[in-house]
Amino acid sequence: MRRSIPHTTLAVAAIALVLAGCGGRSGSGTGASGTVSSSPTSTRTTSPTPTTSPPGCTAATTLGARDSGRTVCLAVGDTLRITLDGTAKRPWKPVTAKGSGLQATNSGFVLQPGDASAAFKAVRDGRTRLESTRPLCATQPGRVSCLGIQEWWVTVVVK
Repeated sequence: MRRSIPHTTLAVAAIALVLAGCGGRSGSGTGASGTVSSSPTSTRTTSPTPTTSPPGCTAATTLGARDSGRTVCLAVGDTLRITLDGTAKRPWKPVTAKGSGLQATNSGFVLQPGDASAAFKAVRDGRTRLESTRPLCATQPGRVSCLGIQEWWVTVVVK
């Protein structure tokens, strides 16, 4: 006689596997913002958010590709550093800033081809959107390629 597994047991096991996969985010998967990331986990310094900060606002001093879509809060005088790890075939464009409150400062040297590095000092109250892009697919002469673009963006609120 063959032993059978009830359908409910299989359904519960399948749901558990799906939920387990939803909790983690690897460096090569798709982030919550729908962007693809290939950088290692960034180092963030997080402190309690002031009560006057917008909802979802986190204090941070260093950002990477995995932070795309976040809202970050800074105090006047703080410095924010951005490091986007790219490759020679999938390079990040330089980080641009649109808005007020931040002033570009010396970010140091970019040592690897395709990386983007930037630093901004919070100089006054305001809101700034930082952005960069890179190709989704490596371009190789004589090969099929895609025209997709990976976007990276962060909103910075200075209070």
